[in-house]
Amino acid sequence: MTTRVWDYLPEYGKERVDILDAVETVFGSGQLVLGASVRGFEDEFAAYHGGGHCTGVDNGTNALVLALEALGVGHGDEVITVSNTAAPTIVAIASVGATPVFVDVCEDDYLMDTGLVADAITPRTKALLPVHLYGQCVDMVPLRRLADQHGLALLEDCAQAHGARQHGRLAGTTGNAAAFSFYPTKVLGAYGDGGAVLTRDDDIDRSLRRLRYYGMEKTYYVVGLPGHNSRLDEVQAEILRRKLRRLDDYIAARNAIAERYAEGLAGLTGPGGLVLPAVRDGNDHVYYLYVVRHPRRDEIIERLQEHDIELNVSYRWPVHTMTGFAHLGYAPGSLPVTERLADEIFSLPMYPSLPRDRQDRVIEALHDVLAPR
Repeated sequence: MTTRVWDYLPEYGKERVDILDAVETVFGSGQLVLGASVRGFEDEFAAYHGGGHCTGVDNGTNALVLALEALGVGHGDEVITVSNTAAPTIVAIASVGATPVFVDVCEDDYLMDTGLVADAITPRTKALLPVHLYGQCVDMVPLRRLADQHGLALLEDCAQAHGARQHGRLAGTTGNAAAFSFYPTKVLGAYGDGGAVLTRDDDIDRSLRRLRYYGMEKTYYVVGLPGHNSRLDEVQAEILRRKLRRLDDYIAARNAIAERYAEGLAGLTGPGGLVLPAVRDGNDHVYYLYVVRHPRRDEIIERLQEHDIELNVSYRWPVHTMTGFAHLGYAPGSLPVTERLADEIFSLPMYPSLPRDRQDRVIEALHDVLAPR
């Protein structure tokens, strides 16, 4: 039987009654769009983060797009971010007419190197967009300081960091706004697409609610900027309400799996060996992905396929190397750490209901492939 990087079926087997009840709740409610389930999830997700506002939208990419627009980012502006991210982060920036400006990442935790950001700021810079990658937070203290010093918006990409903390503070609560994805693989995943934006600013929240609904405050009356049709689906919202109550349990299960990997693979580390995830000081990692590193990455992936084990690479192609973004002018070698990581990183199976015997198979297979002979 194949060991997959991610599989929702074991979890669905455990939660099936609650998930189907969520569907029945919506279908029997009499309102299928922007009803009680969306409002309830928005209130509960905001409360989980200590208050403020939550606006549910149709997916994580549009969460970024609407957040950028609500923050006033548009044509001619620059947004400082990273290339070691999913392409949608950069697609969102391009979608509002702004230009992404890349800084490199740190060698140890693969997150934005915040020490490079100050030199990347120009008169055109309008926002900083850190990506809380793989399940832990970028160092937000210097970014908040730079944003305040230069009058910049600070938008957190939290698509991979639901429930992650830095010095006790939840991801998504430091910036002017934070975008979340609820794609099924996420730490808090729906059974389809979904997204949300968090903010504590009343004006940003009002703008977001207009932008997700064509720019309207009342039916068929557009106020200010024309918006989008980007509403969170009522069924997905009700499912997310149920799953939000279990979010901390999901995170605990992911951490337990990460601990077993760390123990089981410790003998494969060392110079030239397998590099396990590094956790930044003060961070509580939620392990959306369990990303390891090895110079023989492609060989390892091929060999584990022989054991019927799937691995994944996030991300094999840094965004600045993609032909769709060649116009940005980043030459090979311009982001050396990002480019080096792209040749070596890969993800092991990681999801809360990963069976123990499947994890053991992964550990044993890696020992078989990498142990000295």
